[in-house]
Order: sequence, then structure tokens, then C-alpha cells
Amino acid sequence: MSVSARVSLSPTLTWTERPGRELLRLAWPITVSMLSFSTMTLASTAFVAQIGSDELAGVGLAGVVGFAFVCFGIGLLRGAKTLVSQAVGANRHDRIPELVGAALGIALALGIVALVAGQLVAPLLAGVSASPRAGGFAAEYLAIRSLGAPLLLLYAALREASYGQGDSRTPMRAALAGNAVNIALDVVLILGLGWGVGGAATATIFGNATELGVLAWPMRAKLRGLRWRVAAVRDVWAQGVPNGLQFIMEVGSFLILTVLIARMSGIDGAAHQLVLHLVNVSFLPAHALAEAAAVLVGQAVGAGKDGLVPVVARRALALGAGYASVCFVGYVTLGRILTDAMAAGDPVLAGRALTLLHVGLLFIVADAANVIARGVLRGASDVRYAAVVGIATAWLTTPPLTWLLGVHWGLGAVGGWIGLALEIVVGAGLFWLRVYRGGWQPAAAAARRAMAGAAV
Repeated sequence: MSVSARVSLSPTLTWTERPGRELLRLAWPITVSMLSFSTMTLASTAFVAQIGSDELAGVGLAGVVGFAFVCFGIGLLRGAKTLVSQAVGANRHDRIPELVGAALGIALALGIVALVAGQLVAPLLAGVSASPRAGGFAAEYLAIRSLGAPLLLLYAALREASYGQGDSRTPMRAALAGNAVNIALDVVLILGLGWGVGGAATATIFGNATELGVLAWPMRAKLRGLRWRVAAVRDVWAQGVPNGLQFIMEVGSFLILTVLIARMSGIDGAAHQLVLHLVNVSFLPAHALAEAAAVLVGQAVGAGKDGLVPVVARRALALGAGYASVCFVGYVTLGRILTDAMAAGDPVLAGRALTLLHVGLLFIVADAANVIARGVLRGASDVRYAAVVGIATAWLTTPPLTWLLGVHWGLGAVGGWIGLALEIVVGAGLFWLRVYRGGWQPAAAAARRAMAGAAV
């Protein structure tokens, strides 16, 4: 059978009768992977906290800077997931080796850029921190941690390719293995050998290497058959750049929110971090459902079954909003108990955290709707609209309102969270309007034409 004939086939998608079940099958391992990533960062922080406050401050500063160097690449590589899922839906499995090869090549290049940037910026951190000693620890941590940037991005490339092919369990196992190695080495290097922040950075690098190895090993036969085509690199790059720009710009907006709140007062900064950790329980499953929805929408678009896109979107929204609603009820019922417990007996901190939690209730369901709609649009290749709206809502609401309400009007962290709520609610409305009006259809049709053109 010729390649052009293969393109014309529209294979039956096995999940069309029960998309909700397939969404859950894909989403729960992604949720576990996300929790594992958060735990890896939290574990290193907890071990470093046993050494001293300057060490902890240095690792916190360097961690934010280091993540800024790789977040564009992480966002960009989501484009590989979309293209791979569309290739699966179009029965173009012959394209997958070149798409994965392109993603790995881009990941390696961006990883080397992040590594070099980390080495150049690390010495400058000594003068950025208010404490010279903390700045020295930040410089040490970033110089070591940035060496693992290529490993992290190569893992992200393989993970997104696995998601695109409907496999979310192998990346989950890899994430859990990497987390276990990281924690074990934290114990040995930090507590046992006394390597301090250098030990924490080294443990994280070995955790990243473990993730990559565990994920790559079952794929070793396929990896040997990868192909390198410039056209595939262009496709992944074009699909991924809007995602990458959106990711880095939104991270920047949220970083400004965090910095402004931290400068308000110690209570505001502590309450902000406390409530963020609390509401992550409701946020992560919605993000996982968004990734799963992007895969199924990509397969439907590739198969030329655009009618399935709103079906997947509605089912993902029902699941995400349902879970968020359960969390809403839980926070309303147990909010005071939870904030009192996390505030460790500080009534002022507990009261401020409870107020922020109440503001968070304003957008807890809207956040699920927001991220799921983005996933649907990404799966349909409507990445430019998602990026423009995401960046615009992030920068026109959260930082300005944090300054106006929080700093100028004296509402503190509450003002910042009101801005965050407006960003999420407005974004959710605009994204779902796009989904239901079918504004993504021209992008989906263009993606199919590109897939067909690649076969000629």
C-alpha cells in the first residue's frame, strides 16, 4: 500500500463510544507523574531546610531561575504530543519516528542552551540575593543543577511522544523511579556525606537521568529506528513555539505575583505559599485531564472526525469540573481546619490563608475549565489563539491588579489572588467560546493538509 493511500484511511478510534473512560485511563498516570515532579522538588527543599535558612533561600532562588531556563522547552515539546497523536489518528505511524527524532533533537539543543545559560548566570546570583551567603549557595546549586537541563528536556520529549501514542503509564513509572532515586541520594549526599546544596543538585540530576533511562529503555528498539528530517523539525517547532512562549510568559506573570506578595509582608508571602500547596490538590487532576484531552482531540483531528472534538471537550469538562466541585465542597467544609493545621498555631497566618482560600474558591472550577479548554485547542493545533489569549489574560490582569489592589489599595495577597481569579475566569470564558463556536476548525483542517502533504 502506498503512503498516499495510507493517509486516506480513517481508522476506527476505539474510544469513541466511551471517551470518558479513555480520558481517565490517560489522566490518572499523568496526575501521578505531576505529583511525583512536585514531590521531587519538595523533597530536596525539605532536606536542604535541615541544613540552614541561607541554604534553603539559595536553593529556592536558584530553582526558580533554573526552571525559567527550561520552561520554554517544556512548553514547546508539547507540540510533539499533538503531532504524534494526530499521526496516530491519521494512521500515519510512519511519521512518528521522524517526529520523535525532531523532538529529541530540539530538546537536546534547548537543553545545551539552558546548560550554558545556567553556567553563565550562576555567578551572578551571588549579588542578587539580600544575603551574600544565600547568594553563594544559589550560585553553587544552579551551576550544578543546570548540568541536568539536557536530561530533563530529553525526558520531556520522550514523555510527550509517549502521551501522543496513548501511553501515560510508562512516563509515570519513570517519574516514580526518578523520584525514588532523588530522595535516596538526598539522604546519602545531604544528610550522610554533608554535601549540602551541591548534594541536593547532584541528587536531582541523577533523578532526571533515572527518569530518562527508565522511559527510554522500553523504547530502545524504536529509538534505533528514529529518522531525522528537517521538515519534521520545522513542524514540531512551529507547533510548539506558541506553547513555549505561552508557558514562559505565564510563568513570568506568576513570578511577578509571587515577588510582589513576598514584598508585602512575611504573613502574606507565607499564606500565599501555604494556600498554593493546598489548592494544588484540585489543580493537578484538571491539568492531567487537559493533557489527556489534547491526545484524544489530536487523534480525532488526524482521523478527520472533527465531530468528536466537542464530545471529548464536554466529557473532559464534566470530569474536571466534577472533581473541582468536590474539592470546593471540601474546602468550604474543612477550610478553617486545614489552614489552622498548616499555620502551625499562628492565628494571623491561619486567618490570612483562610481568606486566600475563600478567594481561591471563586476560580477553582473555572481553573479546571480553563486548562481543559486549552488542551482541546492544542490537540486541534489551534495553538496561536490559545497562546495569545493565555498571555494577554495573564499580563493584563494578575500583575496590574496585584499592584493596584494588593499594594496601592492595601489588600495584600488578597488583591493578588483577586487578579489571579479574574485571569482564570476570563480566560476560561474565551477558551470555551472558541471551542463551542468551532474557531479551532481551520487550524485542524490545516493540520490534516500538512499531514497529507508530508506523505507526498
